Amino acid sequence: MAEQAGTSVEEARLFWHTLGLPTGEAEAVAYTEADAQALRRLHEVAGRYEVSPRTAVSLVRAIGHTTDRLVLWQVEALVEQLAERHGLDDVSARLALLDRLGDIVPVLEDQLIHAWRRQLAAIAGRFAAEFGSARVEGPGEDELPLARAVGFADVVSFTRRTAELGPHELAEFVQQFEARARDVVTAAGGRVVKTIGDAVLFVADDAVTGARVAVGLAHAFRGTESPVRVGMVWGRVLSRFGDVFGPSVNLAARLTDEAQPGTVLLDEATAVLLAAGPRYTRTVLEGREVPGLGVLRPVLLDEA
Repeated sequence: MAEQAGTSVEEARLFWHTLGLPTGEAEAVAYTEADAQALRRLHEVAGRYEVSPRTAVSLVRAIGHTTDRLVLWQVEALVEQLAERHGLDDVSARLALLDRLGDIVPVLEDQLIHAWRRQLAAIAGRFAAEFGSARVEGPGEDELPLARAVGFADVVSFTRRTAELGPHELAEFVQQFEARARDVVTAAGGRVVKTIGDAVLFVADDAVTGARVAVGLAHAFRGTESPVRVGMVWGRVLSRFGDVFGPSVNLAARLTDEAQPGTVLLDEATAVLLAAGPRYTRTVLEGREVPGLGVLRPVLLDEA
């Protein structure tokens, strides 16, 4: 494969490992012409546009990490569907899926390419809207680059509520939570960064949209068997590896821990940004000692 791609064996091995795939025995016939072509194109483009090895590895790792999770998600969903529809046990459902992959793969592949292109167009549009004006001032030298509303929604007592669920019931619970949370976030104008079983991390491009997402999540699960508590902060973040980082992310997580079921907590600075609008009520709560943050005075947010 390295010879056909015009690279060294070390580069080929790094490419394969970065995709998250195991390397076979030295003499194993484990690679295809398509593998060599993918590596060759990456090598050629990296050289043409002077892409650093670090950046090339990051790009390939993004693909490997995302597609690994995507394939697992899709396969498990199809296995579950076959088991339910045909009354199969788990092993039989997985074998049945193998028989059907030839028909399923082209459809999933087309959908993946279509979705990727649409997501790329969407982010290009957001960049143009946010940074296209010459009057937009960038962050200070010591500031994180992106100003965002960032928040968490966390299922209350997730471990206790799911301890007695069987595999099917647990899968149904997590799937319903993720689907409903994503629907609320996107309908309100936010974006889901990631889900972590019992929690969702979201961002929005302005504080008002962030508040709309946060309150929407709290209300969507209020009165259900899986209420959520929400924390939301406006601040600057670093976006890397499909995730966001920074003090505001940590603060939003701490506020989520402090919130009661079905409620939204803000920090005082974010509450001030929302003061001009009549849409929400803001109630300053008693200060409390939060490990690592000192005394914190959360603000309870709700619709007016």
